[in-house]
Amino acid sequence: MIGVLGLVSTAAFAQKGELSTAQSEFDKYQGLKSQPALAKPALVKAQEAIDKASANEKTSQLPLTWAVKASIYAGLIETSDQNAPETALPYFTTASDALKKAEELDKKGENKKIIDNAKITLGQYQGNKGAKEFNAGKFEEAYKSFDYYRNMNPEDTTAILYTAMAAFNSKNYPAAATNYSKLVTTKYSRADSSYAILVNSYLLAKDTANALKSIDEGLAKFPKHAPLRANQIDIALKQGKQKEVVDKLTSAIAADPKNKDLYYYAGLAYSQTADSYTSGKIAKAAPAAKATMEADKKSSYDKAAEMYKKAIELDPNYFEANLNLGFVYLSPAIVTYNAANKLPANKQKEYTAQIAKASAMFDAAKPYLLKAVELNPKSVDALNGLMTYYKGKRDDANANKIDAQIKALGK
Repeated sequence: MIGVLGLVSTAAFAQKGELSTAQSEFDKYQGLKSQPALAKPALVKAQEAIDKASANEKTSQLPLTWAVKASIYAGLIETSDQNAPETALPYFTTASDALKKAEELDKKGENKKIIDNAKITLGQYQGNKGAKEFNAGKFEEAYKSFDYYRNMNPEDTTAILYTAMAAFNSKNYPAAATNYSKLVTTKYSRADSSYAILVNSYLLAKDTANALKSIDEGLAKFPKHAPLRANQIDIALKQGKQKEVVDKLTSAIAADPKNKDLYYYAGLAYSQTADSYTSGKIAKAAPAAKATMEADKKSSYDKAAEMYKKAIELDPNYFEANLNLGFVYLSPAIVTYNAANKLPANKQKEYTAQIAKASAMFDAAKPYLLKAVELNPKSVDALNGLMTYYKGKRDDANANKIDAQIKALGK
């Protein structure tokens, strides 16, 4: 029995020698990285030794064996063609399996540094692979690669961002929301725009509750961020919570009365409310309801105009406020104009009065539409608004001139 034990002990010692060789050769490789011709032979010797050690019954039970194996195969990934990550896939698979085994066996965390270094290399490999897949439009594959990269580097801002982007582009909106919600807690420099994409992700995942929560959180940090404010208004109006969003904006204005954007968004809330009362919707309503709806529509347009004017007082060159104020005056003018043209021929007196009324309403819109075009001559919305004004005034020459400008833009 003593002889047998001696033989087993000798075999185990031999394989521990292979583990030691693997470690020493890998250390040599790391020290010679700047000289690839000298480094590569050391890495090959390390690979040969660790393969033997990991195949042995005794040393295969040691967490150090698998930690070293993960590191060596990670080194083989490093020395492969970085422009063709698929060539290193066999090395990655072996390294990843070894890493998993090392973490399972290393209960005391004695090999944490070796394991963490291997994680960095494996994460970088998957990150590079993901970048190539993303640029090729393979977003689902890119998401999986970047997600591995992120798991290896859970606090790395770039890893979180790339995973979020790939998830969103692959239409995996719940995963996109999860990663963007993590990203906004980091020191990422574009956290404001990340909140907007986070909200979008929640909305596309049909999670309105978390979308609203993220909007409130984002606006608390970035009160002047336009897309978040627009989302807040849009969701509130769709949910029939126009009063709620107006109350929030009113409170914000009271706290910051010189903020032009708050007046603009209050105007937007009112104008969108007015626009929700479409002609078809009003026509189908009962007589009593119809009168109420028409009164609410006019009141909402009046309040919208008031808010847009305050925004313009603070900044006369506020393009969006000028454009929207022009539309606020234009919309009822169009309704009045169209109603006049539907009158029968024997209603000439009423027709003349309605056209005169519409003409005055169109004139109210003119200065703001002209200003919007002056501020942004390439805005199709502004040009279309101005062309509508000229058509309403029956100024065909100027309407045709604006139409030619729009066509010249090629849009």
